[in-house]
Amino acid sequence: MSAEFTKENLNSILKDLGKEFRRLNGTKMRAEIVLIGGGAVLANYKFREMTTDIDAIIRSSSVMKEAILFVSDKYNLPHDWLNEGFKRTESFSDRLEEVSIYYKTFSNILEVRTVSAEYLIAMKLMSGRLYKNDLSDIIGILLEHKINGTQISREAITNAINKLYGCKPLPDVSIELLDEIFRTENYKSLYTKYRAGEKEAKELLLRFNEENPGKLKSENITSTIEMMRQSKKEVQ
Repeated sequence: MSAEFTKENLNSILKDLGKEFRRLNGTKMRAEIVLIGGGAVLANYKFREMTTDIDAIIRSSSVMKEAILFVSDKYNLPHDWLNEGFKRTESFSDRLEEVSIYYKTFSNILEVRTVSAEYLIAMKLMSGRLYKNDLSDIIGILLEHKINGTQISREAITNAINKLYGCKPLPDVSIELLDEIFRTENYKSLYTKYRAGEKEAKELLLRFNEENPGKLKSENITSTIEMMRQSKKEVQ
């Protein structure tokens, strides 16, 4: 079972989540969700068309699990469509709630918050996955802010990284991207370039996994992408 969350259906899904939570829990205790990653991008920006799951920090009573399952059944979504799995990744920081900003309240009981631009960029830089939307999302966010006249500086991004992660180093690919972004500032062409690269990397990993089942591990993803790209060039 797969899912596609879009800007158009995200609010409807969250609205039904709030309704079901209120039905199960009553009105005395409120719940809070902080949208992370693709969900935060969908909520705040236009360039991202969809995401396949919603990463979040969830602060709620235990009946939220039932409400999530109810929405899963209603929309034919995976049971973990709303999850906190990102807490096990490099991009997690225990300061994310502190820097979150208000988005909407559903059914007067479910408050939804998101991560603001510079902190969302910091998270995606720390993740730096070549086969996801991490790098293109960074450029897309910067592009929309530039168009809207609220351009984000490298200093603001650096401060956000320091606040969330302290001295923890960024992946090399993220450092290279930042240098390229603020050297050229040609966000449109950079977005096209990096989004194409992410799509290619995903396709290469899928092919590698089909040809070598069980050999793809989290620690060898980057080297596998590089190897597959080199093999592709040699064939061409």
